[in-house]
Amino acid sequence: MTPLLQIDHLNVRFKGARNVHAINDLSLTLMPGETLALLGESGSGKSVTLKTLLRLLPEKRTDLTGDITFDGTDIMTLSGRSLRAYRGGDVSMVFQDPGLALDPVYTVGQQIAETVMRHKGISRADAMEVALDMLHRVRIPSAERRLRNYPHELSGGMRQRVMIALALACRPRLLLADEPTTALDATVQIQILLLMRELQREFGMGVIFVTHDIGVAVEISERIAVMYAGQIVEEGSTHDIIRDPRHPYTRGLLAANLHDVERGARLDAIPGAPPSLETRPDSCPFAPRCAFALPACRTALPPVATPGPRRRVACLRADEPLEIAHA
Repeated sequence: MTPLLQIDHLNVRFKGARNVHAINDLSLTLMPGETLALLGESGSGKSVTLKTLLRLLPEKRTDLTGDITFDGTDIMTLSGRSLRAYRGGDVSMVFQDPGLALDPVYTVGQQIAETVMRHKGISRADAMEVALDMLHRVRIPSAERRLRNYPHELSGGMRQRVMIALALACRPRLLLADEPTTALDATVQIQILLLMRELQREFGMGVIFVTHDIGVAVEISERIAVMYAGQIVEEGSTHDIIRDPRHPYTRGLLAANLHDVERGARLDAIPGAPPSLETRPDSCPFAPRCAFALPACRTALPPVATPGPRRRVACLRADEPLEIAHA
């Protein structure tokens, strides 16, 4: 099967008084209909990756190298009308904070209809029918009345559903979701996750879901890529990552699971802090925080091991059964 999305050796550097190497040599493949979770701490490069895929980064302040191919099209060369058709048409994004992503001076119906009119070339009346249908699909009660509401008149869960309806109105083939459930309470979070999974299956979309919550990643994805300091340190099926983590950082994330604390277990926090991204790492970026680091980890980038199909681990000790000791 031909990949829906192929990223090869992507590098993102923000230029300024101090340059920031936000993404370093990132490669990923997403198949049609597949859901991939990007997992990692804040600042690991997850959101920057999504914005790069939509070409939303400021061009004059950003250096991009590498290749991004969507369904055979080179995204790095798109401009003008082709780029506008790609954004929102082929690929859509659900942003982390719908309160900031939605325009406060337009009604919910106007915002969804405007997107549909631009990409589908249909009349406003027909676009409003599409908007109404999408509000029904995301299970917003009294959808006809909500079309005339402004974003501030809706609850956080309602705004997030509107954001999903807006992103899916043009039936994209790839959906990018940037921590869309972070600001929601547990009950609404579960509802949104189930809704997104149901719509993903109905529309047959590929999905990249950014989160720092392992429970969310398990619920929504078939595969997980773990990011640290702008790099992918481990990738594999959700089952393999959760049941058999090979990178010490992945093991640290699993050990620091708040759900286990609720059941009376001890929370094992990862010591230290992520490294500065002002210089591109020339050795394992996790080595200063790693309890299993070898001298070689501090002198060179680790090779990428492939312990199984579509499984990658950037660690010298990927084949060793390491256990995280409790303090």
